[in-house]
Amino acid sequence: MKRWIQWLLWGALLLAVALGVLRALNARKLQQASAAQAAQALRASAVLSLAASDVLATQTTEMSTGVTLSGALKAVRSAAVKAKVAGELQGLSVREGDSVRAGQLIARIDNTEGLARVRQASEQAEAAQSQVAIAQRQRDNNQALVNQGFISRTALDTSLANLDAALATHKAALAALDIAKKGLADTELRAPITGQVASRLVQNGERVALDTRIVEIVDLSALELEAALAPADALAVRVGQKAELLIEGAALRVPATVVRINPSAQAGSRSVLAYLRLDQADGLRQGLFAQGRLRTGNTQGVAVPLSAVRTDKPQPYLQLVRAGKVVHQTVALGARGQVQDEDWVAVEPLQAGEQVLRVGVGALREGTSVALASTGAKPQ
Repeated sequence: MKRWIQWLLWGALLLAVALGVLRALNARKLQQASAAQAAQALRASAVLSLAASDVLATQTTEMSTGVTLSGALKAVRSAAVKAKVAGELQGLSVREGDSVRAGQLIARIDNTEGLARVRQASEQAEAAQSQVAIAQRQRDNNQALVNQGFISRTALDTSLANLDAALATHKAALAALDIAKKGLADTELRAPITGQVASRLVQNGERVALDTRIVEIVDLSALELEAALAPADALAVRVGQKAELLIEGAALRVPATVVRINPSAQAGSRSVLAYLRLDQADGLRQGLFAQGRLRTGNTQGVAVPLSAVRTDKPQPYLQLVRAGKVVHQTVALGARGQVQDEDWVAVEPLQAGEQVLRVGVGALREGTSVALASTGAKPQ
């Protein structure tokens, strides 16, 4: 076969292959275009049904502004019983949870040395009293002799000086006796307040040093919350403002009132401590964690629930319904407050009458068609 005929056959074959590939590509493009059109038509025809509770119509709303509080409960009255003298601890019978009365004897320190000091000081006081009596008689005798002219005035002055010295020594001995009695009384440890024992720190038989803590007592009839406030929040807090606290482990909300505000900020954190007295303390314990909200005033504005604001984009936004379509509206957050125990926030530039999707709807793509399930009509 001639060479040119071979080339002709190979060219015809390549042309046939090229035509086949071109036809396949065109068919695939047509198929993809048809699928895209079908998907677009399906999306256009698909309408997401929404319940009436999923959509919120914005309006000017009054919100109660406040400050979030948290902290541990503390007893207003508490006391630590300390050893006022060193010695062996005896007779400590109270334990954690026991009730005590103010002035009740709860323990004592071994008083052997205290009794000895009282006896010693008492004997010294009696000896000084005897010296006063001797000096007094000497002075009286010298006075009589001076009056009769038997001795000079100088001897009388000497006897008067001796009497004054004896009196001073006697007073010093009486003061030493008072100190010894005070030391003996300090061996008895008594409860300074009425309350319950919170901790017992030593045991009977231990030798305790001066100022050793023996027990701690708290009065649970009055409790307060010590809350640290941010500097900006502290400016709005005033004595007498009311709050509701949720106590750890308790189902009820406990009312509280601001009774004191620390005049100085804390070093480092710059926080300001506020103290809230609980209006009822039955069944509560010192150290329980409490949190709540202190109401400071009211504010008005176009607001939405804080949960409706989405933050999965660089700027916060709301999902709005306009002309039956989902629209993502970027917003600026303003003042925050509460409406029926739910956190709300003022938003701009939102106008009254907009339809906002609540958090329960979830994230929807912008342009999604929606309709209210109750009426089947698209929101306007």
